[in-house]
Amino acid sequence: MSWKEERDLLIAQTMAFVQSVNGRRKEAGRWDAAFAAAPRAVPALPVLDELDAESAPRALSLEPVKVAERPLPLPGKPAPAPRPIVPSEMVNEIRARIAGFRAHQERFNREREEYFSRTLARLKASLDERPPLPPAGK
Repeated sequence: MSWKEERDLLIAQTMAFVQSVNGRRKEAGRWDAAFAAAPRAVPALPVLDELDAESAPRALSLEPVKVAERPLPLPGKPAPAPRPIVPSEMVNEIRARIAGFRAHQERFNREREEYFSRTLARLKASLDERPPLPPAGK
């Protein structure tokens, strides 16, 4: 089976499923005629009208979910104090690593600035030591 035939079969099955869900069986003939040449190697999807009698009552007995509300504090009684946040060993380790990383980056920045200053000073010194250029045009 080529990919085009598989695609056409998938489209036909999808449209049949959509038709069964929406209850529009009149338009199904139009799509079936368009894909009549497609082979029916894959079994068709079940139609919702063909559900067994046992699953129908369960499907109809579903109720919306109720959201539990947080109880309000009683009047005259203060709300409980929030739990204090105790830094754990992991938090302390993370903070120490961040501080070490910042110190490392500051050292790199300082060394880069010093290297730049030294290089610029050497360049200026070499320009001062160079003999003057001859006048232009001669």
